[in-house]
Parts: sequence; C-alpha cells; structure tokens
Amino acid sequence: MNEPLEVARERLIETIRDYGSVAVAFSAGVDSTVVAKAAQLACGDRAVAVTAHSPSLAAGELDQARELATLIGIRHQVVVTDEFSDPAYARNPSNRCYFCKTELYSQLEPLLPELGVDVIANGANIDDQGDHRPGMQAAAEHAVRSPLIEAGLNKNDVRELAREWDLPVWDKPAMPCLSSRIAYGVEVTGERVRRIDAAEQRLAKLLGTRELRVRLEAGDLARIEVPLEHLSRLADSTVREQLVTEFRRLGFQFITLDLEGFRSGSMNTVLPVESLQVTLR
Repeated sequence: MNEPLEVARERLIETIRDYGSVAVAFSAGVDSTVVAKAAQLACGDRAVAVTAHSPSLAAGELDQARELATLIGIRHQVVVTDEFSDPAYARNPSNRCYFCKTELYSQLEPLLPELGVDVIANGANIDDQGDHRPGMQAAAEHAVRSPLIEAGLNKNDVRELAREWDLPVWDKPAMPCLSSRIAYGVEVTGERVRRIDAAEQRLAKLLGTRELRVRLEAGDLARIEVPLEHLSRLADSTVREQLVTEFRRLGFQFITLDLEGFRSGSMNTVLPVESLQVTLR
C-alpha cells in the first residue's frame, strides 16, 4: 500500500473508531462497502451493516449485500422500507432522495438500541459535495455521520482502498436506486421500477457491461444509455428489432437510444445549477 493510501486508511478507521459503535447504511456499492469494512476493523462487534430493501433495489443487490457482509465479517441487518407509500416520494420531485433517506433513517433510529450501536453512518465521499444529493439533508436532520467525508476521501481514494482490501466491488459502477431512472415529475410506482429493472438486466446480459441505464421519460418512453462503444451494436437491425419487441412487452411505448451514451446522473441536467450544490452540516 502506498503511503498516502495507508494514511487515508488509518484516518478513516480512526474516524469511525471515535464513534464507538456504528450502523452503516449499506447498499453494497463501493462507498458503503469500504465504510462497512473500515467499521468492522474499527469497531468489531459494535459495528453493523444495514441494508434497506424496497422495490427500488435492483435485482441481485440484496444478495450481494449479504455476501459482502459475510466476506467483511460484519453483522448484517435488512430493514424493509416503505418510501413508495409516501405521496411526496411517489410524486418524484427533484428532492425525491430526501424522502427515501428520511424513511430509511427513521426506520433505523429506533433499532439502534437493539443493534447495540449509537451512530448511523453513510457512504458519502467528498466528491458527492458538488453533486445533487438531497439525501444529505435527511442525513443532517438525523445526525448521520459521513466518515469518508470526515476523513477526506474522494471517489478515487475509495476505489483504491477497496482494491487494496480485495473487496470485489472496487470497480463496480455506481448503482443508484431504480427510482432514479424515472424522470422528475413522472410518478414512481412499483410497476415502473420493476419494468426498468427487467430492461436493464436484459441489456446487461446482452452487452456484457454493467454501465448502462434505461431511463423512463414521460409517455412511457425508454431512453437507453450505454457506453459509446456499444451504440452500433444496439443499432444493428436484428438486435434493434429484438429489443423493441422485448421493451414493448415490458410496457414501454417508445424506445430510444441516447446518442450521447452512458452518463451517470444525466437526469439531473434538467435541474438549475444552484440545486446541484450540497451543503453539509
């Protein structure tokens, strides 16, 4: 391990050790997995990883969370969240994530005594501070700590640390919840996220890549984002006709291929610049 990374690792572990005990909001993404690993090293049995299970969780993610928790050696708890029953969440405003995280933290807080921990931690890193992250407001309201930010780690630091720790998700693409694929203002429903999940699973199998999105725009329009090197394959007549048939069967009325290719967070381009700034308290 190079010296700067070793220093970052120790800083992160010491940051979490100062919490005394911790429940990590654990999605099985690279950020929360690194926090869970550091929490286990820092706190041992006084650390627990908590995964929220709801319709917005993509297929396979819960199983991977369980496998990673076992690999890390950290206790694992699954909580069923019910954000879909919240009309404010279902309306899908630009701060939808606020209502989702509020539901998670509200469910988790009463469990802390039973879990034997005092602090909730998330996986936000310092690069998230310039992005559209309304969930951070919910974190501030529930006194949730962000150890990666407190220790000064950015996304690249996190991936390097995950690789150093031999965590299999070190190169895993960002996997925001399925609801994030739905255009702001289009209602979030269980049927729609299941449709998106099925479409993305089909595309991932076809292309052999995890970096893709099926965005649901108004009017049941599917906007497919894939890395640029895969655009020509999807435009092939045989593949195109097959996908149109399958996507129509899933309930999409219009199927489009985004010529700009895959861009994480592309739904946020419609938001005013000022809404992309995150203030952490």
